[in-house]
Amino acid sequence: MAWNRERARMVATEDDHKVTPAELFFDLVFVYAITQVTALMAAAPSPMRMVGAMVVLALLWWCWCAFAWLGNVVRADSGALFGVLVTVMAVVLIVSLAVPDVFTDAPGGLSVPLVFVLCYGAVRTLHLTSYWLSSPGDAALRVTLRRTAMASVLPPLVLLLIGCAFDGKVQLLWWLGAVAVDYGGIYVTGSSGWRVNSPGHFAERHGLIVIIALGESIVAMGVGVSGFPLSYAVLGASAAGLLLSAGLWRLYFRLLGEAAEHRLTALDGDDRTRFARDVYTFLHLPLVAGVVLCALGMKKVLQQVADTGHYGLAEPLHGVVAWSLTGGVGVYLLGAAAIVLRTSGRRPTALAVGGVCCLAAGPLVGLVPALVALTVLAATAAVLVGLHTRRGGRTFTAVEAA
Repeated sequence: MAWNRERARMVATEDDHKVTPAELFFDLVFVYAITQVTALMAAAPSPMRMVGAMVVLALLWWCWCAFAWLGNVVRADSGALFGVLVTVMAVVLIVSLAVPDVFTDAPGGLSVPLVFVLCYGAVRTLHLTSYWLSSPGDAALRVTLRRTAMASVLPPLVLLLIGCAFDGKVQLLWWLGAVAVDYGGIYVTGSSGWRVNSPGHFAERHGLIVIIALGESIVAMGVGVSGFPLSYAVLGASAAGLLLSAGLWRLYFRLLGEAAEHRLTALDGDDRTRFARDVYTFLHLPLVAGVVLCALGMKKVLQQVADTGHYGLAEPLHGVVAWSLTGGVGVYLLGAAAIVLRTSGRRPTALAVGGVCCLAAGPLVGLVPALVALTVLAATAAVLVGLHTRRGGRTFTAVEAA
């Protein structure tokens, strides 16, 4: 019996803790979840559907972040927590299956919105319970956990449940309110009690989720051409899409990630916790959301280029899909600009101006051939990354000095 208790106990992490295979395994279910968010938008693209998809993504992001924080203080490959992670994976898999129909619940079978909300509540409850058991002697953490449950878990869950009784815009408004209360509740509870034991682990975990999102953009292109013959136009569009993803990758992993991790390591106590909350928990969400939005546009570009029976090469993207192509990059760039500002205090002019221009470029995308729009966007992203790279050395120097 004593041996079983030893095997089941949670093991605290050290400051040199690295990402474990158990956490990589845990992330696999979120690969599918993010793919389903893109599918939710692609099934019937509209402004309301895209807002709804972002609400779903925000809720999924909260589920992932919760266990990224927990895995930084307790080893994910220890007996008890690994069991929790597998349980959460099963629950999130059910959530992912529900995503495409969460706003269009068909008659018959289970209520898809209700299943989604109950599973979301289960994930949040498992997280708080695991955190409570991880540090039995940490009074400050337990106070924060109680406040989090009352301010950032229970009220949003009630709003989500109320929204399940409606459909369409009314459901979306209730769920938007739930997300606002959920995210705002984190600021109400404060940073005291939460800890970041290993800055390297924390930064690496968030870098991996950015990789997952970028991988979804590549998968989306493949799905877009599935079932169609290869052509020179398809090859060119695929290359342009890959170059765009590569530009976003370079911006994060060569310029943002290193400086942010360096700054996180230099801080301690509540200052470290606040920085981790702001830069990683909050400001990484626009990065992921931007890639998901852009993936929708990339998927539609490849589909139009490949489907020569219904579209000509001169055919532009239409409606909200046209905006998602450049708008997703705009959201990503503005999120990156905010990270630079929070990390170093420097004004990232190129990123901010580029992000605003990309957000406003949707109408222009609807006027030019889809392949041209994707190619120009890939080139523009490369130029913006290059402009920001020129000052990247000064950014890192500023972080080191701080």
